Parts: sequence; C-alpha cells; structure tokens
Amino acid sequence: FIVVEEMPMFPGGDQALLLYIAEHTNYPEVAKENNIQGKVIVRFCVTSKGTISQVSVLKSVDPELDKEAIRVVESLPAFKPGKQGGQPVPVWYMVPIAFTLK
Repeated sequence: FIVVEEMPMFPGGDQALLLYIAEHTNYPEVAKENNIQGKVIVRFCVTSKGTISQVSVLKSVDPELDKEAIRVVESLPAFKPGKQGGQPVPVWYMVPIAFTLK
C-alpha cells in the first residue's frame, strides 16, 4: 500500500522521525573532503509488524551519501504499523535525508 486508512506512525510522530535521522546520520568523510552535498530520497516498507524492510534509494546524490542514508533508515526503531480495514498492512514510506556542509 502507498496510502492507507491509518498511516504507519513513528514513535513520537514525523518530527521525531526527522530528528532521529538528523541525530543518527554521520556525514561520510570522503563526501566532506570532496564537498559533496544534496538530498537523498529513501523509500522503504513499514511491514505489518512495524519493522523496516526493502530499503532503496529513489533519488541518489553520491554512493557514499546513499550508503549512509540507507544505514540510518535501516537503524530506525519500529513504527506503529499502518492499517487498512482495521488490519495491520505493509505500507511504502519515503523520507528525504539532506546532507549539508556547514
């Protein structure tokens, strides 16, 4: 599913999700040295149990940044699963991860 009656919910909501990603993302040294910046769009499935699976990059910036974005998404704690007709179902989810150098 892409849209369901009840979307998956990260513990604490979308703000908490973005904060978790920001706090757990490590800027790859190689990317820093080469001044590589951009926004990686990651797609993943929140399973009917709330776990993360099938992580992939929809919009790539650089292999190093893509790898880090995937690592962070795979480390996410479990979501409250999405529901359709009262039943937990797998739902696709997308999240942008911005890499910006100060």
